[in-house]
This record gives sequence, C-alpha cells and structure tokens, in this order.
Amino acid sequence: MLSGKTSPVLTDASPIKDARVGLHSTLMPGASFSTGLYIQNSKKKSSKLEDVLSNGWLDAMRSSSPPRKKLLKDFKLEVVPDDSDLGYSSWMTKHPSALSYFETITNFAKGKKIAIFLDYDGTLSPIVDDPDRAFLSDDMRDAVRTVAKYFPTAIISGRSRDKVYELVGLTELYYVGSHGMDIMGPKHKECDETHSNSVNSTDLQGKDVSLFQPAKEFLPMISEVFKTLAEITKDIKGAKVENHKFCTSVHYRNVNEKSWPTIAQRVHDVLKNYPRLRLTHGRKVLEVRPVIDWDKGKAVEFLLESLDLSYDDDVLPIFIGDDRTDEDAFKVLRKRRQGYGILVSQIPKETKAFYSLKDPLEVKQFLKALVKWKEQDHILQGDSTTNF
Repeated sequence: MLSGKTSPVLTDASPIKDARVGLHSTLMPGASFSTGLYIQNSKKKSSKLEDVLSNGWLDAMRSSSPPRKKLLKDFKLEVVPDDSDLGYSSWMTKHPSALSYFETITNFAKGKKIAIFLDYDGTLSPIVDDPDRAFLSDDMRDAVRTVAKYFPTAIISGRSRDKVYELVGLTELYYVGSHGMDIMGPKHKECDETHSNSVNSTDLQGKDVSLFQPAKEFLPMISEVFKTLAEITKDIKGAKVENHKFCTSVHYRNVNEKSWPTIAQRVHDVLKNYPRLRLTHGRKVLEVRPVIDWDKGKAVEFLLESLDLSYDDDVLPIFIGDDRTDEDAFKVLRKRRQGYGILVSQIPKETKAFYSLKDPLEVKQFLKALVKWKEQDHILQGDSTTNF
C-alpha cells in the first residue's frame, strides 16, 4: 500500500538482480528513499545578478535543451545522434532502443499486467516554439487510443490537467497534470481513505473517479506568482508565462540568449519572497512548483495503487518521457524493481531510464508495436477481452 511517507529517490544504492525485469544488473541500480511530505528549500536573499550565476541557474538554462551537436562533459565528444558516433553508441549500450529490444520487452511482459504512462510534450507531440501549438497528430492520437484499449493508460504532464485533455481529447485515458499534483484516476476506496486530499468526483462522461490534489493549499500562492511573473516578464521579447494550476512555467525558448540572465534574475527575485515554492528546470523553461514531496514518480505509484496494480509481481509499468521531471518516474520504477522507463532523446543524457527512443515518431512506432503484439497474443489465447 502506498502511503504519504514515501519520497523521491535521493541516492543510488546497490545494483538490483536482473531476474525481476529481464535486464542486465548494470542497467538497474536501486535507490534509497527519505521520509516526509515537505522538503527543505533554502533561498539566497541577494537580488544581484550574481545570484543566478552562483546558484547555477544560467548553466542549467543553457543545458536544459542542448543543440543537436554539443560537447558533453560526460562523453568528451561532439555528440551526434548517429549510431556510428562513438559517444552515442556508448550511451546506447546502456540505454538501448526500445524498438530494437522490443522482443526482449514483450517476452518478459508475457502473462503480466501492463500499465502505460506517457508524458506529453516531446513524447507524444514534438517540442515546438509555441506551447499552445503542441498539437497531437491524428495518427498519434489513434495509437494512444488503441493502446488504451488493451492497457490502463495515463498521460502525466507538467501542463494543467484540463489543458492536456484539451490537446489529447480521448476519454479512454487517465489524466494527470502539474507534474503529478493533479490526478484524475479510477475511484478506489482505500486510496481515498489513505490520502486526505483525495475526493470523489465525476469525469465528463459522468463516470465516478477520484480527484487527488496534494498541493491544493498552494493554489492561491501559485495564482499570485503567475500574475507577478507575467507582469514582470512582459517586456522581454519571446518570454511566455503559463499557469498550470499547481505550478507556473516561464518559457524562454523564444528569448534571445542575451536576455536569459535578465529573465532568470527576475524569476529569482520573485521566488525570494516565497520560501514554500521552488524552481526546477525543463527544456528551455523555468518551472515554479510547491515545495512538496510529490512528483511524477509519486503519481505513478498512486495510479498503480488506484488500479489495484501496486507491487504485484505480475505488473509491468512502462513510463515514456523526455524531460527531467520524468526522471522521478524512472527512479521510482527502478526503486520498485518493476517495469521500464523509456527516455525519448536524440542525444546522450544522464538518465535512470532502462531504454530509449529517439523522438515522438519512434514512440508512436513502439505503441503500435505493443498493440500488435497484444492483439496477436489475444488471438493465440483465444481471448478478445481488454485490460480496461
């Protein structure tokens, strides 16, 4: 049973035996956990430009969405997403293609209950300059719809839950917004009793669901910070501030790099007055979130519990994502010694994922292959039922 006492992975522990997931043990370090719901957050008080230099914000901003060719410190090589490149090939031995290893994945998945968790931006939809235009292709929508026919499927995004549903438009899924802080999942009595912030609700089809919002008390604060950030960045060309309900994003993808120190310092100066908020880095986006011990990894555990799939040996969760915030989910799957994390990336990155896919096109190919495998399995078993 999942409880509010678990918290994100902080350090790696000893390697895990490969028998549980069918991978070499070197691909599967375990993890140790700390306790407590709220986490500490210390902030500098100076408002000088040196603040964002000394605390590493600018370095993080520059590395959050590296160019196609980049000199990576970890590899000492100019990395190009090409199998002939030594650096990329070396990384691929540690995080091989989920398409190339599809048979390995499905062989291990036989007889198991698969649950699919998907990020949205950069995973189902390509990263675009205007986040409002990150539309889902009809072909990808069809692939996700078909996957959801056979496996419990959820989209876990940093966007607001309502916005993700607006972009995807499928009623067959579960939706999670604000990096896991806004969950609409299946109604589950034990989950409702365990988590005080869980309430009964109904979805657009009138179906009973459970609405879990662990950061509900932060709503007024996030709204206030959103308005402040929108006001103080409106003179920075290309800057865009979004309210994702339980977090706020400041996009600088279209901002001239010479203005990055300015935008970073202004966000820093605002956060000095909100010690219960913290900043995280995404792909050319600064994200302001509550200082609460909850993330995409915790959301995965909550949904698995809600689906009665928590810690069963015959359960295989698969999480596919491209962003730093998805690492929390990858870490949880390693800690549980259960399932696969799949990173979507065209360049080598430090990750806790087991496998990799290059882009949303390969994600679509993987989802379609998974459906085809399941359909063939049903034919062999003489079974026409689904997992939903």
